[in-house]
Amino acid sequence: MFKRAPRFLLTGVCLAAALVGAAGSASAQEQVVNLYSARHYQTDEALYGNFTKATGIKVNRVDADDAGILARLKAEGTASPADVILLVDAARLWKGDADGLFKPIKSPVLEAAIPVNLRAKATPEGTTWFGFSTRARVVVYDKLRVKKADVDTYEELADPKNKGLLCTRSGAHPYNLSLFSAVTEHLGEAATEQWLKGLVANMARDPKGGDTDQIKAVASGECGMALTNTYYLARIMRSSAPEDRAVAERIGVVFPNQESWGTHVNIAGAAVAKNAKNAANATKFMEYLASPEAQNYFANGNNEWPVVSTVSINNPALKAMTGGSFKSETIPVSAVGINQIKVQQMLDRVGYK
Repeated sequence: MFKRAPRFLLTGVCLAAALVGAAGSASAQEQVVNLYSARHYQTDEALYGNFTKATGIKVNRVDADDAGILARLKAEGTASPADVILLVDAARLWKGDADGLFKPIKSPVLEAAIPVNLRAKATPEGTTWFGFSTRARVVVYDKLRVKKADVDTYEELADPKNKGLLCTRSGAHPYNLSLFSAVTEHLGEAATEQWLKGLVANMARDPKGGDTDQIKAVASGECGMALTNTYYLARIMRSSAPEDRAVAERIGVVFPNQESWGTHVNIAGAAVAKNAKNAANATKFMEYLASPEAQNYFANGNNEWPVVSTVSINNPALKAMTGGSFKSETIPVSAVGINQIKVQQMLDRVGYK
């Protein structure tokens, strides 16, 4: 039987051995879909289990990060057992597509459900990948030190009025690279480089840690403002732990650029692997991810926004953040991927660590 990998990153020979050996021993009669997933959320277990109950198709999953998955697909070539590739960054989806690692599919279900800007551009052969959930990159701020009006656009984070207040994780992390690439699309290269230079000048400390660390640093007074993905903040807001409640009470949240292009959003999305042996089952799995049941799991299980517009959001933390809705940017995801090399060069020039 194709064995599920432990919940840690599998790399190199270990990943290949786990997948190839398992795929070779799978029963010819058993309906399966082999998933390479960069999602490491316990709530997804129920999502996959419900798909199996609904279809009889067993989900065999191996976890790795986005970059590791794409590298492994290249190395495995036609011998790869992967059927579905599930990644958590728009630029990495674009890169996998550009490298020819995905199989175009034609699915009226997905084409009707997923907004055009959250999926690959269609070709006569079909569409290579689709987004299934989004999270916004927002600003959290110290309500005792910072006015909301001073951080309600991304541009203001680089304003001298906020000198010594900003905290972020590494500029080269995919979450920031995607945001900075989107800003490049909106402002142009020259203006974005000046903006990044301003961010560096306003740092309260060198970039370090993850998004949760940034939120807690704002609450502790170390930083006045920080960038974070919304699902990290939602976890704190939904926690009953006294220390998390104290953090939630100290900070405010802003969805930037509501009066202009809208708040930057990133996606988790999926594609059928180029050499999928179970392509029909892979398409069924992706269609399930667009179902109301699965979309509700994304919203309530991992505090993400569903991409299907007809799905209601019942997550109390997401509702509390926005009052129910917010304006998000609508640039094509491909633009975010295309701009990343330029952004990395900018980061080097301005000294963004």
